[in-house]
Amino acid sequence: MTKIKIITDSTSYISKEYVVQEGISVVPLNYVFGGETFQEGFKGEFDEFFENLASTDLFPTTSQPAAGDFYEIFKESLKYYDEIIVILLSSKLSGTYNSASLAKDMLGDERITIIDSETSASNLRYLVEDAVKMSKLGKTSREITDYLNNKKKNMHVYLTTGTLEYLRRGGRLSSLQSKLGNLLNIKPIIGLENGKLQLLDKLRGKNKAISKIISFIPEDVEKISICQILNLDEALKFKSILEEKFSKAIITIDDLGPVVGAHLGPKTIGICFY
Repeated sequence: MTKIKIITDSTSYISKEYVVQEGISVVPLNYVFGGETFQEGFKGEFDEFFENLASTDLFPTTSQPAAGDFYEIFKESLKYYDEIIVILLSSKLSGTYNSASLAKDMLGDERITIIDSETSASNLRYLVEDAVKMSKLGKTSREITDYLNNKKKNMHVYLTTGTLEYLRRGGRLSSLQSKLGNLLNIKPIIGLENGKLQLLDKLRGKNKAISKIISFIPEDVEKISICQILNLDEALKFKSILEEKFSKAIITIDDLGPVVGAHLGPKTIGICFY
């Protein structure tokens, strides 16, 4: 059976335990905060960053991995595996896909397949998990790639924030828009569409925003991830609502990390699903 190595990036927010168990490689994105450069870690390691973010006016900048980071992992992996499948966050959100593609060109090895997931967070994790399962079942690299490229078309992300402050800090809103919006308790509905985060709607109040998000979920949904930032209590309530409405779906609660979550901020909540 062909041995296939699965590689992803840190915005899949996959658990360290799963990575070790399945022999996956995770290439971290970087962020600069308070003059220091950090590599994004794993699920369960993000609270301190967001607590610091909430207590300062500073705002982080993010950067993709260097091509050399992928080059070294590709080169080492091909010593032990027959093929590599790399599943990365949307190329419209980061240059990570381009870095991986450059590394492949540097190696000149066609045994490496790089997939632009056109998504991130839990949806990226779902694709990684499916690739791992299919590889264990003996599926070929082509079969796995075709499946993932088809599946990603039916994945969705919808989020709302606790405050508009972090959208302002990230340059997505003006100071005036942010102040007025917070005074009026405006909650944005942010969706990941065509690989890009877009403002879809603005509603007054968190309950209306969550109801709107729920309305996007089809009855035949298979998996739902509640994505949250320092907002576990609300996520647990949200989970109870979804379990009652979508009793056949697998529903989990997951964290968003610094690279994706910095522009949204603490008390963000939303869903990834397919």
